[in-house]
Amino acid sequence: MHKILKQLKDGKITITDAELKLREHFLDIYQIACLDITREHRTGVPEVVIAQDKSMEQIVKIISKFLEWSGRAIITRLTNERALELKAELTQKNITKKCNLIYHSDAAVCIIRHQKFKIAHTGGKVGIITAGTSDIPVAEETRVLVEELGCSTHVAYDVGIAGAHRLIDPLKRMINENVDVLVVLAGREGALPTLIAGLVDMPVIGVPISTGYGIKGKGETALYAMLQSCSPLVVVNIDAGFVAGAVAAQIATRRARPR
Repeated sequence: MHKILKQLKDGKITITDAELKLREHFLDIYQIACLDITREHRTGVPEVVIAQDKSMEQIVKIISKFLEWSGRAIITRLTNERALELKAELTQKNITKKCNLIYHSDAAVCIIRHQKFKIAHTGGKVGIITAGTSDIPVAEETRVLVEELGCSTHVAYDVGIAGAHRLIDPLKRMINENVDVLVVLAGREGALPTLIAGLVDMPVIGVPISTGYGIKGKGETALYAMLQSCSPLVVVNIDAGFVAGAVAAQIATRRARPR
């Protein structure tokens, strides 16, 4: 955007030319996607590429444009097999020579940054807690995004209410660390976020996980239970680790500013 505006200011292009250039870069990209390049400047959360149901050609074209304009691309729901395919495609296009590619297999998230790209640390602190080990992949998606948005994370996994004594020490640690917000993930009956929300004085984001089975399995019971919470609790959709991480980072960043 800066380059286009400078060309306009210097009289090298007309207003019409500038408008066309901005449309080309910010709107219809290769006739497959309308990228919101400026979203991070507006909201603090960048647009990400959801790999699920996209072809590899589409993914490569989209992330190439993100790298061109912001120096970073975040890809979610990317399987191990497709991550290898993506790396091969980017290597063939020489993109990996000037960019660092980090794949988080547990989270199924890939981060690609220009080598000069720097994460702006905000001072925000986010606690992430899971009821069970099966909830970790979604928790890791949350963690990766929170850290990519400049906040630090403090995690405690597999501390569900079937053995509630396991929760005491991690929760004390997070309170002592003065975390700004907690993200609590649970499947099955989804009770852990309600329990924690009744114990702490910070915002709690509940994430229902599709690991439960039986009546209304695949996270539905957990979702309904969290929505019915008698403790102050906000809830995102089933397996919505990205959404939980984005909201948590927004809260933590704003709470950290006075510090």
